[in-house]
Amino acid sequence: MTRPAAQLALALRLALRQSRVSWRELAGLVLALVVGISALVAVSAFTDRVGRGLQLNAAALLGGDLAVIADRPIPLAFAQEAQRRGLRSAQTAGFPSMVLAGERDKLVELKAVGAGFPLRGELRVEDGRGRSLAGIPAPGTVWVQPDLLAQLGVRIGDALQVGERSLRIAGVILEEPSSGGGLFSIGPRVMLNWADLAGTGLIQYGSRVGYRLLLAGGEAEVKAYRQWAKSRLQRGMRLEGVTDARPELRMTLERAERFLGLAALSALLLAGIAVATSVRSFVARRLDAVAVLRCLGAGSGLILAIYLSQVVLLGVLGTGLGVLLGYLLQGALPALLGGVLPGPLPPPSWLPAGVGLAMGLSSVIIFALPPLLRLRRVPALRVLRRDLESTGRLDAATALVYLLSAALLVGLVLWQAGDLRLGLYTLAAVLGTVVVLAGLGYGLIVLISRLRIWGGVSWRFGLANLARPGNRSIGQILAFGIGLLALLSITVVQGDLFKAWQHQVPPDAPNHFVINILPDQQAEIAAFFRGQGLPPPALYPMVRARLVAIDGKPLRSIRFKDRRSQALATREFNLSWAARPQADNVVTAGRWWAPAQRGQAILSVEEGIAEALGVRVGSTLRYDIAGQPFEARIVNLRRVNWDSFNVNFFVVAPPGVLDSFPATYVTSFHLPPGRARFSSELVARLPNLTVIDVGAVLAQVQQVLAQIREVVGFVFLFTLLAGFVVLLAAIQATQGQRSRDAALLRTLGARAGQLRAAAFAEFAAIGLAAGLIAALGATVLTGVLSARIFELPFRPNPWLWLWGPGLGSLGIGLAGMLGLRRVLATPPLQVLR
Repeated sequence: MTRPAAQLALALRLALRQSRVSWRELAGLVLALVVGISALVAVSAFTDRVGRGLQLNAAALLGGDLAVIADRPIPLAFAQEAQRRGLRSAQTAGFPSMVLAGERDKLVELKAVGAGFPLRGELRVEDGRGRSLAGIPAPGTVWVQPDLLAQLGVRIGDALQVGERSLRIAGVILEEPSSGGGLFSIGPRVMLNWADLAGTGLIQYGSRVGYRLLLAGGEAEVKAYRQWAKSRLQRGMRLEGVTDARPELRMTLERAERFLGLAALSALLLAGIAVATSVRSFVARRLDAVAVLRCLGAGSGLILAIYLSQVVLLGVLGTGLGVLLGYLLQGALPALLGGVLPGPLPPPSWLPAGVGLAMGLSSVIIFALPPLLRLRRVPALRVLRRDLESTGRLDAATALVYLLSAALLVGLVLWQAGDLRLGLYTLAAVLGTVVVLAGLGYGLIVLISRLRIWGGVSWRFGLANLARPGNRSIGQILAFGIGLLALLSITVVQGDLFKAWQHQVPPDAPNHFVINILPDQQAEIAAFFRGQGLPPPALYPMVRARLVAIDGKPLRSIRFKDRRSQALATREFNLSWAARPQADNVVTAGRWWAPAQRGQAILSVEEGIAEALGVRVGSTLRYDIAGQPFEARIVNLRRVNWDSFNVNFFVVAPPGVLDSFPATYVTSFHLPPGRARFSSELVARLPNLTVIDVGAVLAQVQQVLAQIREVVGFVFLFTLLAGFVVLLAAIQATQGQRSRDAALLRTLGARAGQLRAAAFAEFAAIGLAAGLIAALGATVLTGVLSARIFELPFRPNPWLWLWGPGLGSLGIGLAGMLGLRRVLATPPLQVLR
């Protein structure tokens, strides 16, 4: 056996031997890793399952796993390639059109579907007698949404004139996937067989038809097909996957994912701090043993290998237990999400286990190696002089380890955060708290030296302990402060986050929209609502327009940054006008117009579409409105709360600018349960109106919020537990020194009550300082997270300034006092020997 191998074998034998007798000293390390890694693995495995489950859900809403969308017939090669790759496919075509029933007509959304539709999800249709219909409409028949029957005064079995064909109504559509991923449609759905489409004569040159080729199959096959199709898309074609569907749910789910990531990251950081604290305490107790080893001829490399092996072995144990516990716990989380996703979640993959193992071992190295390096410099002379700890300055190897550990920690945080801004804000908060806490700790020690002349013996002794050299008071303030910062921040973010969410999507949020309201029908709409006992809703004007130029450049000559921007630019816009911004709009650039600017050709643009179009304040937009040109300059940008379900517009002008163009009005309102006949009566009175019920979508959003709150609350418990582990590790770190101090004082006649009171005074002072800084840090951090990460309004929480110092001084003071129970239970003679 070579000398390095023999040294390593010796180090492992000694590490195992010492672990059997000193495992209690590193129990905090194992406990911290179990808590931190189980939280990380549970969250990672669960979000992995939810992510794949949401993909299945979104696929059901899309009608397939992938859709090729075009404004002209899709080349046959796309369907042939799908067949070659073993993917199932179905084609659809949709466009608005008028249908006739006797003397009544109605604007509807026609949808022609081919065999196999839908590939994902369920199409529920009944024949009017409670019997379900399967497949797609038979040739010569159509299926319609229930609203159309009431609006045209027809029933199942009657004829419906669709273009040049008379088709029989054979079924009522109760539920339909592949609605396009949005909230609105021009009118009720009329579904016909693909074979009947040509015979209607409705598709002519220039017709605005949306063609879709839906695809479904294995994840790898769909991904490969998407790569193949990307390079072959022609003008007017795009791909839409499951991640692009239902944008109204996307922001809610993204916020929840960010919070889960923040909670898991906090638990992991707290576990790392507990690891570092435990290893520091362990190193302090091993100095004498290391000095003896040095006297016996052990080199610094062997000493480091012994104790590093011991820490790594226990780290592997803690990480393994954490991974196992995390997988067991994530199995309970789907029960908290019941009802959000259709069917059971897919089984967890093994990726979170690998991530947990890597993160656990990385945390051990990052947080434990720097304290262990102190053992390399313990002098053999310490056997005779206990005051000697290390020799020499900080060498290059130690400095390099510290730098590498810091770099690994930064990388670990940024990678686990999954969001660069979230990771940077978290690192900045932790670093700022460390600097402020260290400065406050030093100032506290100076202040204590002046305050300890007052009070009783126990008070004076407890405060004097803070200023005593070698008591590591600053380190304790750091550990307690960071622990309290994480606990307060997560607590406040959890509560305020859901309050803000529920405020944005309240129970009385609009669940119905009405479009196609004519200008002379405004008074009649208001009278109808009052007659039904409902408050008249606000009506918003809407002018259909098409963007043709930006800053004088024709749209066809502009290269946009991506296909989404191209699609947004070429779509039809709904322009509106308003004297004041809506309550859920915030001007972020420029200024809103004054009343004197009425009639001026100026615009307010939503900031998201402004970014997509590459425009800013001062840019000009030219539109084509019913064949007439309209050009105006952008004077402000707005942030719009699309979660509110209120009527909102991308582009708004002042009053008096668009008055000469043909306009209709749109509104939204909340219809209480049990008023199902309201929409039918409104349409019967004003047949040109289209009422759109988004109650199902709104209910889904609110259900997601309620269920995610349960999941987040479950994950939040991990963070709380990790914070308490940090506090426990910080208290346990000084137990050895406190045992010796207590033994000496009891030998000199001190009573147990006096020692407990002294410990309470010392820890209460540390907790008060740590709590104050934690409250300040939590206020700043939650403000930044709310505004920058979760994009929610921030309201300072005054309770932080009560809970921070209160929990710090009282909780940590009591914990420190209770920590003396084991010390006082040990006979002084046993400690002194």
